[in-house]
Amino acid sequence: MIRFEDLATRPDLRIPALQLGFVGGEFLGQGLTAGLASSKRIAAHWPEFFLVLLDGEVPVARAAAIPVAFPAAERPELPDHGWDGALVWAAEDHLDGREPTTLVALEVYVAESARGQGIAAQALAELKNRARRAGLSRLVVPVRPTGKPPLESIVDYLGRGADPWLRSHERLGAEFRKIAPFAMTVTGTLAQWEQWTGVRLGDGHTVVPGGIAPVLASTEQDLGVYVEPNVWYEHPL
Repeated sequence: MIRFEDLATRPDLRIPALQLGFVGGEFLGQGLTAGLASSKRIAAHWPEFFLVLLDGEVPVARAAAIPVAFPAAERPELPDHGWDGALVWAAEDHLDGREPTTLVALEVYVAESARGQGIAAQALAELKNRARRAGLSRLVVPVRPTGKPPLESIVDYLGRGADPWLRSHERLGAEFRKIAPFAMTVTGTLAQWEQWTGVRLGDGHTVVPGGIAPVLASTEQDLGVYVEPNVWYEHPL
């Protein structure tokens, strides 16, 4: 039977939860906002929203979320910057001392050995419970379309309705809100990209391991840019 812990009561589970693995390539941790999503920061500020799911005493999944003030006068819509934008909002609200109203789920990760058992659905249900207990009115998710071919447009891909992770959210009652066309951005020199991916970039678009979009590179500028789309969904509370 799956049970839930969080870093407020079990800070010792942070490292075991991270050792379950990560979605996508190493380069996804090199974005400008990635440090804002570090488990240490979430543990310091919102430990009740970093969940660890246990089978007995063994971690099998984790889920992390952050609270933000949304909607607000200057935030009438969910951000086009998706995952990156939500992290910036959370940082702004924390600095300004603004009360949050919405929970943003940044990640739900299930160990490979535990997939296919409905554990992700349990994690999302518990995040909804946590949002209610905290007095928040919404749970939104910048969902990463994990099955998207890197060279296919997000609009064409969504039109096929084939993404398993998006469909999982829809089966749980989540409602489509909008596309976040530049949800996660990673920039680096060509040497950095080779270090992160093992791929030497040339001019133009290159597909790299773990990417759902290509890297656009310029050898003249010694620069590679990865821009990944996500899809905003809202889970009714």
